[in-house]
Amino acid sequence: MSQLQQALRSLEDTFGRRFNATSAMRESHGRDESWHEAALPDAVVFPESSAEVQRIVSVCAEYGVPIVPWGTGTGLEGAVCAVRGGVSVDLSEMNNIVAVHPEDLDAVVQPAVTHRALNQHLKTSGLFFPVDPGADASLGGMAATRASGTNAVRYGTMRENVLALEVVLADGRIIRTGTRAKKSSAGYDLTRLFVGSEGTLGIITELSLRLFGTPESIAVAVCPFETLEGAVETVIATIQSGIPVARIELLDELQIKSINDFSGLSLPEKNTLFLEFHGSENSTEEQALFVEALASECGGGDFQWRTKTEERQELWRARHNVAYACKKLRPGAELWATDVCVPISRLAECILETKKDLEKTSLLAPLVGHVGDGNFHLTILVKPEIASEVEEAKRLNQRLVERAIAMDGTCTGEHGVGLGKREYLLKEHGEGLSVMKTLKDALDPQGLMNPGKIFLES
Repeated sequence: MSQLQQALRSLEDTFGRRFNATSAMRESHGRDESWHEAALPDAVVFPESSAEVQRIVSVCAEYGVPIVPWGTGTGLEGAVCAVRGGVSVDLSEMNNIVAVHPEDLDAVVQPAVTHRALNQHLKTSGLFFPVDPGADASLGGMAATRASGTNAVRYGTMRENVLALEVVLADGRIIRTGTRAKKSSAGYDLTRLFVGSEGTLGIITELSLRLFGTPESIAVAVCPFETLEGAVETVIATIQSGIPVARIELLDELQIKSINDFSGLSLPEKNTLFLEFHGSENSTEEQALFVEALASECGGGDFQWRTKTEERQELWRARHNVAYACKKLRPGAELWATDVCVPISRLAECILETKKDLEKTSLLAPLVGHVGDGNFHLTILVKPEIASEVEEAKRLNQRLVERAIAMDGTCTGEHGVGLGKREYLLKEHGEGLSVMKTLKDALDPQGLMNPGKIFLES
């Protein structure tokens, strides 16, 4: 009996019905929502506690079997693909909200709790958790990929909003990376080490998170622009003016067309900003009026207010459904979603150069971005059976990433590295990548934790 078979036999004996090695279950855990080819695990196990995760990791460590954490499978860079087989650790049964501390503005949750589930739980408390990547991702997965989303320009990303973690390491040890205190000078910042590690250093089994008070007033606005330059100039002027805008999203003409068709909206098919303002009634009005004046100076059109809850929800629902809207633009095509982030001062240049590339290609690639923090996305529509299209998509992606890095930006603002961005890390981090590898080797000397991710040679 092979080492793998012995490990699987041991896990099946321990977990019974919560061990599954059927083809259907393996296939469902072999890919995320990205364009990356599926890579199936040999089995899927569903732990219900940190102790059970520890048991899985200990068995896999004993027999040298790879381990791939699984949250909701909504990732966009293939981080859950089991490229070396092994065991997919599906954390979906670990979905309890452990505690909410209103006085301290924090909550403790298990990793499978989604950001929407947490906010639904907080609905009557006057509190909310701000990080919203669009998909109803698990909070453990969001921490593992250092996710952000539409609210990041005001409230920050998972990096700023995770206070502490409980993690099962590759050798089976369980550690806590911090406390619920809002700051600490006690030793290395292990929390930040694991936020963004994509399951390559350990499995997150509990999170302590920052919460915020629900704003008294929320207002949204939509403003179309004749030119992309005008829209981006408005974004830069807004941020540099110190206006505490909560969300500021840019959608190009093609992206607007797609959401009109998919979500039944009737927005002008122009480069458009979606904005949201939080605060008191007076302050949200002042913020909106200020931005309206800036937009007007930059060629903005009709600045439409939407204050009713239903109208706000309709707008952001349409924004969050852009992936499905893009699919409708070209039925049968796969979505090659990619993202970069640059300093706000280089945003206009980066977007405009990217648009020049898109003018030279026959591929459809709507552009949308959390531009308040310099982050934007392309969704390239590709038919994978057409080799020339795949090569063209690779070229577009490479030019976008290399352009961002050359502008002191990053190859990924929020999707993570996974399989898709590994080749760009050396160019972005230089010798820093070797330090990351040293940490990886120290914490996971067998290379069992989500192998093949982040590092090309893993």
